[in-house]
Amino acid sequence: MSMNKLDFVTEALEKLKDAGLLINIRTIEGPQGSWITVDGKKVFNLCSNNYLGFANNPQLKSAAQKAIEEYGVGPAAVRTIAGTTALHKELERKLALFKGAESAITFQSGFCANLAVIPAIVGEGDVVLSDELNHASIIDGCRLSRAKIIRYEHCNPADLQAKISDEKGACRMLIITDGVFSMEGDIAPLPEIVEIAEKFGAITMVDDAHGEGVLGRGGRGIVDHFNLHGKVDVEVGTLSKAFGVVGGYVAGSKRLTDYLAQRGRPFLFSSAVPAAGVAACIAGVDILTASDSLVKRLWDNTAFFQEKMKAAGFHLGNTKTPITPVFIGEVKIAQDFSQRLFEEGIFAQAIGYPTVPIGRARIRVMLSATHNRDDLTWATERFEKTGELLGIR
Repeated sequence: MSMNKLDFVTEALEKLKDAGLLINIRTIEGPQGSWITVDGKKVFNLCSNNYLGFANNPQLKSAAQKAIEEYGVGPAAVRTIAGTTALHKELERKLALFKGAESAITFQSGFCANLAVIPAIVGEGDVVLSDELNHASIIDGCRLSRAKIIRYEHCNPADLQAKISDEKGACRMLIITDGVFSMEGDIAPLPEIVEIAEKFGAITMVDDAHGEGVLGRGGRGIVDHFNLHGKVDVEVGTLSKAFGVVGGYVAGSKRLTDYLAQRGRPFLFSSAVPAAGVAACIAGVDILTASDSLVKRLWDNTAFFQEKMKAAGFHLGNTKTPITPVFIGEVKIAQDFSQRLFEEGIFAQAIGYPTVPIGRARIRVMLSATHNRDDLTWATERFEKTGELLGIR
């Protein structure tokens, strides 16, 4: 008797379950905020990317509602045929001004932006040098390009230089790094990377998904943070984290964005972002352009919470940002820790392999400008209690 051709799926799921790697996908009821309802329970939200509270901001919601009345609920076309509206052009213009770049082009997500730009600028015969902890979208974009992929040690310019030195015969070389690493919270050594790129004639690209709205003046990102305007060739950003909506973009020279409009496959072959999302993103850019108060509040909350967690004896790694990994070690213990926190009223998910290496499981806490100090103090007390129960400090 032959096996069902999809039996391997059942076996794979069982193996994940046995190893403690099966992801528990919880259901959110209502908008993102400091407190949310998850699986019917009101909990303190410590794991969304809603850095500035934009996901339920009244100005963004009003802009989205107005856009629906004017443009409808969907574009019904790709950008290159009938999907580009005046709103898309306005967002791209304002993003370029915000980033201090000559031009910007938007995509359906940050993931799509990476899938668009990497295969468009490198291919067979070229070399990509990629930080070993770069995001999955960068990894997939590199694979699609068919270029030779060389991973260098995480945030290690010396290793990058040693490896790029051996690749002088390549047609083109591209160095790619996350700006802020989403699981560690550390920041790429971008000045050193730019210096190496200039020395070897390589193209530089930074994915600033977790730097937008967080680093730099008023959240303008890692290039602004290091004052490297004009020295980074490709800046990729997302509109689904600090901006609270959905979408991605590439900022750089106008010739780069013109080229991506001709060769970026997600731009060419996937429907445009609906007007409501685009209008909400415009409102978010307008808020950050006018004031840095939300960014300052985010950083105040970050310093407050991280200091309390360190004082309680928790290991937070080398984070330099609001991303706060609370290292546990074994994935099953991390999942137990997360479940016990949930029972105490805290929503903070465990993250294990393959997102992070085996033995490096953690609770990843994401701070927000919407949090207040009383709630953060209460949360650290719940962490302490759970840590004591599980023998983790």
